[in-house]
Amino acid sequence: MDKVTANNLLEDFQFELLAGEEGIYRPITTSDISRPGIEMAGYFTYYPARRLQLLGRTELGFFKQLSDQEKENRMEKLCTYDTPGIVISRDLEAPKELLQAAEEFGVPILRSSMPTTRLSSIITTYLESKLAPMTAVHGVLVDIYGIGVLITGNSGVGKSETALDLVRRGHRLVADDSVEIRQENEGTLVGRSPDLIKHLLEIRGLGIINVMTLFGAGAVRPYKRITLCIHLELWDQNKAYDRLGLEEEKMRIIDTEVTKLTVPVRPGRNLAVIIEVAAMNFRLKRLGFDAAQEFSERLTGVIEAGDHDEFK
Repeated sequence: MDKVTANNLLEDFQFELLAGEEGIYRPITTSDISRPGIEMAGYFTYYPARRLQLLGRTELGFFKQLSDQEKENRMEKLCTYDTPGIVISRDLEAPKELLQAAEEFGVPILRSSMPTTRLSSIITTYLESKLAPMTAVHGVLVDIYGIGVLITGNSGVGKSETALDLVRRGHRLVADDSVEIRQENEGTLVGRSPDLIKHLLEIRGLGIINVMTLFGAGAVRPYKRITLCIHLELWDQNKAYDRLGLEEEKMRIIDTEVTKLTVPVRPGRNLAVIIEVAAMNFRLKRLGFDAAQEFSERLTGVIEAGDHDEFK
């Protein structure tokens, strides 16, 4: 996962830094945000100090009713050496007690003009994305009819060439060679390309090509949710490949299982068309139309009807 600090929030959201510049590089280790309302009332027993703190109109409105001594006490307890930062919404004025405590403990105080609820949602989404578990997989990621298809296989099996053919057929490339995958939510994997090789394809014999330059902006996309994995392998005559599609193989990436299909590669097979049809068939299955299951039920019906005729 990436390292996220208050400085990243300053740069990415153009927040205003009010105090605590010394601590802008403290790591933010969780995507959970705390609105310390009960702490303003003086209850700090379960204060989540390691979370980013968000102060809105409600918290600061209650704070104004406290005595001077209580104000100093609350802010000294709110600002700890573990607190990664405090964000104030709606461009509200920061209490002087907060600024003093922030400078003392090195807690960055940020301010935004956004409403509190919207600000909380935006920051949470941002942190969940940045702090999500991440891994890198050797393969190609292509958006085919809205299905994020991760194509894997040994080096030289034809992954990039197949991706190029898919792009020519109107589909969109996300990443080639190395796919960075984040588990942003439970059961949700999002793949993207490293910045260094974004929009690039390596074709043996041609070298590096820029897909966006050759085919236009519509031929690429920055990221895509992965829902199907197709593994390419050289044809093995001694291996029995699935011919019906009744059994669904799974591939585990981080903590999420993804449907996996194994496609044998041999001369004369149009891999781009096969993968394109596999994506369409996968989408039909999610909509409730399973051709393999329908054939199995039809076959069972024929067999049962034959047995019935035999006993007439």
